[in-house]
Amino acid sequence: MIRPATAADAAEIAAIYRPFCEDNCVSFETVAPDAAEIAARIERISQRFPYLVDESDGRVNGYAYASAHRERAAYRWAVEVTVYLRERSRQQGIGRALYTELVRRLRDQGLYKAYAGILIPNPPSQAFHEALGFKLVGVYHRIGFKLGAWRDVGWWELDLQPEFNAPAEPQPPLRSS
Repeated sequence: MIRPATAADAAEIAAIYRPFCEDNCVSFETVAPDAAEIAARIERISQRFPYLVDESDGRVNGYAYASAHRERAAYRWAVEVTVYLRERSRQQGIGRALYTELVRRLRDQGLYKAYAGILIPNPPSQAFHEALGFKLVGVYHRIGFKLGAWRDVGWWELDLQPEFNAPAEPQPPLRSS
């Protein structure tokens, strides 16, 4: 079941995210946020964008959310998207289902572009995003230093809908299922 995340999900989301911060370079955070910080992020992000979890048998399998791509006003129709899954939940279509629902909600809000920043090389994530229609648009070379080496980040873009010359203002996310 995919639904909006709540503060009650924060501990499980923190547990899913921790290895991406501490054990590898997928996230450029070097200290994993605790449940309180994740709860605050859910609250803050959910004011403007969807923050979703996939849950089964009372356990969170993964989560996906959108955040502002950049803060300047003219960027308000573009978002950055992220998805993370519990290790045992990979290769089961959960990431695709989360992103599909996330993209649907972003379109409903009137947003136009979604960007995913991906550590490269990361063939599984790159292939996943490309299978969903994202296209590589650029690379930040040696942008982050983590685990003893400089790391590159590629940026993938997804058109959410055709652009209009005078787009309507983006709408807040719906909080219902």
